[in-house]
Amino acid sequence: MVAAKNSQSSDWLRRAMRTFDAAVVVTSACIVLWLMPQASSSSDYLFLILIGSLLFTTVGELVSLYQPWRGRSLYTMLGVYTLTWVVTITLLSLLLTVLQSVHLYSRLWMGSAALAVLLAGMVTRIGLYLYLRHVRAAGRNQKRVLLIGHEDNLALLERKVIDTPHAGYMVAQRHIDSSNKPFLVEVRRLAQASVFQRDFDEVWLGYPLAEGERVRQIMALLAGVPVTVRYFPEQPDIRLLNHRITQLAGLYSLELNYTPLTGPMRVVKVVEDRVLGLVLFIVFMPVMLVIALLVRWKMGAPVLFKQERHGLDGKRFKIYKFRTMTLHRSESTQQATYNDPRVTPLGAFLRRTSLDELPQLYNVLQGRMSLVGPRPHAMDHNDHYKNHIDIYMQRHRVKPGMTGWAQVNGLRGIADDVALMEKRVEYDLYYIDNWTLRFDLKILVMTLTRGFVNHQP
Repeated sequence: MVAAKNSQSSDWLRRAMRTFDAAVVVTSACIVLWLMPQASSSSDYLFLILIGSLLFTTVGELVSLYQPWRGRSLYTMLGVYTLTWVVTITLLSLLLTVLQSVHLYSRLWMGSAALAVLLAGMVTRIGLYLYLRHVRAAGRNQKRVLLIGHEDNLALLERKVIDTPHAGYMVAQRHIDSSNKPFLVEVRRLAQASVFQRDFDEVWLGYPLAEGERVRQIMALLAGVPVTVRYFPEQPDIRLLNHRITQLAGLYSLELNYTPLTGPMRVVKVVEDRVLGLVLFIVFMPVMLVIALLVRWKMGAPVLFKQERHGLDGKRFKIYKFRTMTLHRSESTQQATYNDPRVTPLGAFLRRTSLDELPQLYNVLQGRMSLVGPRPHAMDHNDHYKNHIDIYMQRHRVKPGMTGWAQVNGLRGIADDVALMEKRVEYDLYYIDNWTLRFDLKILVMTLTRGFVNHQP
């Protein structure tokens, strides 16, 4: 039967991947051992390698390494693989410490073997991932999808399936919901006929969140069909689903503005800022000293421009920049414009190359800013836009950054257009909702390649 075959195929693939990963661990570690004959005289090494291979597959099962990765990110898979290996090495180290057996093994071999297994595993998984993408794009190894929902929603889902052939999905059936009772009768008949045998592997539902009751009705009818059922809300509804389920006072709640930057991940972010921020501060110190001398020579004192901005949770802090304008007084913030007479020739160069922002590395070391995050706007701009963009102040759920997802995508400079600011806020909130350490590093690399050049005044 189709259901039984799919289940057996999935179980077989999980077992094959566990065996494959164990083989990678054993082979890589043994090759390193063979290259170090001075460490291979003891059978204890082979025993440790065997324990490591079994432990790796066990940890991988616990962290969902062997779940289906069809249509999902390669980077996420490699991240989970790396996490699995790091946890495995940590557990092995703790085991050797408890058994007081650390002295039996060469530190050089342990380090080299750990690195070899990590690199070999990542390379082989990348190769397998790319091979499967090629196979699926050629029309093989496909999963058949049954679509249920409104016509517009299903059209979008079908278009996405067509546009991403490497994900390995094909539309087997479409059932357009006409929002009447006979349609539910049709779904019931379909479900009853598909309990043990069917010509689809997954069911995708396309409805807006406002029709949650309709989704529940259909889910109840499909409860007896043993396949994966996925719900795809309309795109504007997605933000409401960026949530975390928590239990409070004996009740379950959804945190609708949840961000990954909480708890341990906030500690990771702080370590990233302090360590990498210090490195960058030291690297750019000579550049900052030269700029400070040039500003003092060409423009006089003060060298730094200081202004209060809103930071994390809307709290005020003082931001630092190199001064780029002539001294003047103003009751409100007046952004620089093209050919602004207040901007000096040296200041124009500093703004064009974003070198005027370098003193904010000190703000990062103070803990008031982050290397990556939503850029802090002038306080009166915040007062203005919070009344025009409902979600504007959500930007302040995290520390402001020296660079950000909006900036490396060209959304920077003059902020006098509500539509443009909405777009900038959209990018900022996407960053907050999808933060990862890898995302931060990607933005920093993009800053080096495209973020320094500023075409705005």
